[in-house]
Amino acid sequence: MPAKAKPAIEGSAAAAILLMLLDESEAATILKQLDPEEVRHLAKAMFDTANASEHQIEQALDRFVLRSRDVSALAIGADSRIRTVIHEAVGNVRADNILAAVAPQSSAASLEMLRWMDVEAISGLLASEHPQVGALILSVLIPDVAARAIETLDEVLQADLVLRAAQLTSVPAAAIEDLESVLASANADGQRVAKQTIGGPSDVAKIMKKMPKQLSERTIRALKKTDKLLAQAIEEEMFIFENLRDLDKKSLSTVLRAVEAAELAIALKGTDEEMVDLCLATMSQRASETIRDEMAEMTMVKRTDVDEAQKAIMMVVRQMAAAGEIMIAGGGDDYV
Repeated sequence: MPAKAKPAIEGSAAAAILLMLLDESEAATILKQLDPEEVRHLAKAMFDTANASEHQIEQALDRFVLRSRDVSALAIGADSRIRTVIHEAVGNVRADNILAAVAPQSSAASLEMLRWMDVEAISGLLASEHPQVGALILSVLIPDVAARAIETLDEVLQADLVLRAAQLTSVPAAAIEDLESVLASANADGQRVAKQTIGGPSDVAKIMKKMPKQLSERTIRALKKTDKLLAQAIEEEMFIFENLRDLDKKSLSTVLRAVEAAELAIALKGTDEEMVDLCLATMSQRASETIRDEMAEMTMVKRTDVDEAQKAIMMVVRQMAAAGEIMIAGGGDDYV
């Protein structure tokens, strides 16, 4: 009975192996052509295939050779060669008109730089550039990034940008070129590239939660002597409002009895129905109905007000935990 053929290597793994076989500068040149998500995916694949076997390397090379056979030699550098020929044949003005009508649009790739820019930098562009350019920027961005980018803008400008973006259908090539020029200028100093958020109270809190209780408490006490506000920020991140789900019913009831009804109503306004039911189930029917009535009477509640109410409740939690009145689970094996 013939042996089963080994499964073919996956595309991302093959690409990662090929990149690692290249010179570093050559690999970097290729990665520069990709968008952030593709780079992230390939970077992970490169770590995963760092110990690839000889057989896997052969598979990756075979896959590359097989795919390369489908690429005509005419396609390599075709765009620049065609443009050069047309310009030399009919002159720059006529060539631009001809190519604008028949050449594949290449602007989308160059506009990818927007996906690498810091949201604050994009907001700055939207505020300083002509609204029509801003509308183009909004149209190119990923929706959640676009939403964050216009969040801090003036209300009148927000409405204008959204209106112009909604009215876009086809865009003149000149407008795209203007946008590309703006983006190139914005990135010229290398200061507007998106930054990866690392460290900070949130990451440190995750580390602290994995530490034994005595060690984490000693570390927090030492940090308070140097920077009390930073220590408090870390403590807040170690046990956030959503972690109330982890409390046993008795501890949760003890905490909520010490909280003002109005404050709890605001805090719960920013959570899901499951969290609301969990908290109110620890109360008497009358108290529960009071909270629900207060929540129903609220219309729009500011996110900052919700955050402040939740932080105030978590302060009560920490005080009670420090006094030994309740026990809280911190995510690590030994943090309570």
